[in-house]
Amino acid sequence: MAKAVSDCPMADAVRAAYCAGEEDEAMEPRVLVNDRGTPVGRIADGDYCIFYDIRGEREIELTRAFTEPDFPHVRTADIRTHWVTMIPYSPDLDVRVAFPPPPPVADTLAETVTRAGRRLVKVCESEKAVHVSFFLNGKHAAAFVGEDRVVVPSPKGVANYAECPALAAEGVADAAVDAIRRDTHDLVFVNFANVDVVGHIENREAILRAVATVDTEAGRVVDAALAAGVTVLVTADHGTVEKWYYPEGAVDTGHTDSPVPFVVVDTALEGRGGEGLPEGGALTDVAPTVLALLGLEKPVAMTGRNLLESVGLPHRPRPRVLVLLLDGWGAGAGGPEDLIAAADTPVMDRLLGMYPATTVAASGPAVGMPEGTVGNSECGHLHIGAGRIVASDRVRIEQAIADGSFRANEAFQWAVQGAKRDGTRLHLVGIVSFYSSHGSVRHLLELLETARKAGVPEVYVHGMLGRRGERPESGAVYSQEIEEACARLGNARLVTLIGRFWSLDREENWDRIEKTYKAFVEGAGTPVRGRGLKAAASGDHEQGSTKRYG
Repeated sequence: MAKAVSDCPMADAVRAAYCAGEEDEAMEPRVLVNDRGTPVGRIADGDYCIFYDIRGEREIELTRAFTEPDFPHVRTADIRTHWVTMIPYSPDLDVRVAFPPPPPVADTLAETVTRAGRRLVKVCESEKAVHVSFFLNGKHAAAFVGEDRVVVPSPKGVANYAECPALAAEGVADAAVDAIRRDTHDLVFVNFANVDVVGHIENREAILRAVATVDTEAGRVVDAALAAGVTVLVTADHGTVEKWYYPEGAVDTGHTDSPVPFVVVDTALEGRGGEGLPEGGALTDVAPTVLALLGLEKPVAMTGRNLLESVGLPHRPRPRVLVLLLDGWGAGAGGPEDLIAAADTPVMDRLLGMYPATTVAASGPAVGMPEGTVGNSECGHLHIGAGRIVASDRVRIEQAIADGSFRANEAFQWAVQGAKRDGTRLHLVGIVSFYSSHGSVRHLLELLETARKAGVPEVYVHGMLGRRGERPESGAVYSQEIEEACARLGNARLVTLIGRFWSLDREENWDRIEKTYKAFVEGAGTPVRGRGLKAAASGDHEQGSTKRYG
């Protein structure tokens, strides 16, 4: 029988935060304390930590703060901790990795274009730099010879991007137009981040402004391309705000399973808007289509197809191609839930009416994800560049859970056995969500069972809240699920909750990382009185350990 809500103090604290006007994403830290008001379960010297998030690019900064001696950006404690990460976040981190990566994807769009002696430039703002570089290149971090990158800084010093829904779109468009006019690159790849970034915020007016901004700035880029004789492919990596409501009317701030538009804009095809491109395509078809336009042979490894074969485009190669990616711009069905349709989008309306277009799959197995799952920027960019299906980390982890190898994983066993052997504590750090591109509560629950089976006496959970693709107040629901699981196991406690805005940064906002670090180590945050948590005995390290909570 499920425990009463009163036995779940952290979930209660989250509900109280909702009533006070806080939301999951930017929630200030909540910290479990004993009856003296002393924080319990803090990360202390010699402890073992498992960061169970996937994806990874937003997890690097916090991991560095805990694993790099004398870390210069955050005021850290004089402690040494031992870390495991679910997947590799960065090759420079001093951690063990539970699921090492398969080899990087070879023969990607960028590699094929540059290997042929052609030049490529990628333009984006810093919020999407890792996607346009690392993921688009098949998880190759370094640029290929002949590949240039222009990264426009995203706005700094804002607590919520709803305050500036235009982001850096104007600067991205300026850089893209400049690259087109310079005529030094055969392929130009441009990413507008606004719809995805702002779409995760529950602010309808900000989203409508973000969509309209992308439409306007994309129009500037398309006009420059047509004037320069450049063929344009307009598409997206996944959907977001074209399904902004759940069926019962609650707001859905997450990604979607919608297809995304694919439009080919070329002066030779003007006026053929009624002639659709083939249906049944996927993001894996983008790279083969670009290569065909450039007159380059598709690598054998690419299983995608050229979507332009059916439109009668002249066979001579196009001298230059622009891929214009509208991040998060899904193809919706119209109606009140579709904020793309509700926004002012004269440019996209014109392109869809004048040029051949279709939609392509951007979620689920089409992008290496489990059946029925939504798309995301990492898988989207990876598959656009790869031209073939690449199994995601989530699929590999789910397979390991199914076959039982997850709990036997060498890195996990190193951490749980190390904590047991050394008489220290095990900390589980990560996202609190049923389904997030950063991870799943299911992975946390498996780790809790792993630690229980190994006989680790003290296990503490430090959760990050972020409602993306979850129903309202879902953070409290999942927090309660975790607390109930911990109570059943008897050796674990949920001791910290903090909004992912503070903990999952990738823009070197070190004040955010320091807030998270101080919450995890010092217990800095709003205290939450734990039921049945007595003060530790004299001489015990109350802040880092409470001798099994009392």
